[in-house]
Amino acid sequence: MTPHPLQLAPGPVDLTAIPTDTTPGWTRGKKAGQLAMEEHGPELADLQERLYAGGRAETSRRRVLLVLQGLDTSGKGGVVRHTVGLVDPQGVRITSFKKPTPEELEHDFLWRVRRALPEPGYLGVFDRSHYEDVLVARVEGLASPDEVASRYARINDFERELVEGGTVVVKCLLHISREEQKERLLARLDDPSKHWKYNPGDLDVRARWDDYRTAYELALQRTNTDHAPWYVVPSDKKWYRNLAVGQLLMAALRGLELTWPAADFDVAGERARLLSEDAQIEPRADARTE
Repeated sequence: MTPHPLQLAPGPVDLTAIPTDTTPGWTRGKKAGQLAMEEHGPELADLQERLYAGGRAETSRRRVLLVLQGLDTSGKGGVVRHTVGLVDPQGVRITSFKKPTPEELEHDFLWRVRRALPEPGYLGVFDRSHYEDVLVARVEGLASPDEVASRYARINDFERELVEGGTVVVKCLLHISREEQKERLLARLDDPSKHWKYNPGDLDVRARWDDYRTAYELALQRTNTDHAPWYVVPSDKKWYRNLAVGQLLMAALRGLELTWPAADFDVAGERARLLSEDAQIEPRADARTE
């Protein structure tokens, strides 16, 4: 089977060799891409509802976990709004992993991640994820090199466990250029309605761009597995980023071959009961005198 154009190949990773402004697998331009995203909406919603129905009816333990990683402004929130936002929110669980709390630091780094996993029937979305514990930890020196190295293997084991338990894991690196990030940060500063999105600490992270790129390259190489491969999504073009993640998500849901759960009651009998209600209801007194 031909690999997906965004799927990361095995082996060493060089993010500088992967363009951030191209549209792999799509040649029809921006307007057609935006239209395609809209047209995907009904099918995405239908597939996600089938997934949710199976979980609610307890006929399936399948679930989907969408992992979104990327530097600041790469568009994790945009994907949540424009792509994940196409499906029914009652079957979605979104978690954003911030700096660990004192309670979380008392446990293994995967403890808080396990607590946030989607239940059967749910689409889970990690806006940042367990990968923060090998990215930030490496660059900022929050864990020793040996500890970071051991976490790669533990992440691989953890994700294999998820897959074997019925979870489809879709891991997306939203790949943005340094120049595009600068433009997006400036846009936040120039628009008062976006000041709330701006964090002065973003510039501190940006100053260590090469360090973070290296950390990402190592993490991608060490955790790009057959059971949970990485997809590198060029994200300078927002419309393409949303479309690409949407197509990956739809492919994951289609691959589950979801069906509606069969009724566990007598459908014909319930229909007859419902139709017989009218015959059993006596006319109101005011109706008899009309």
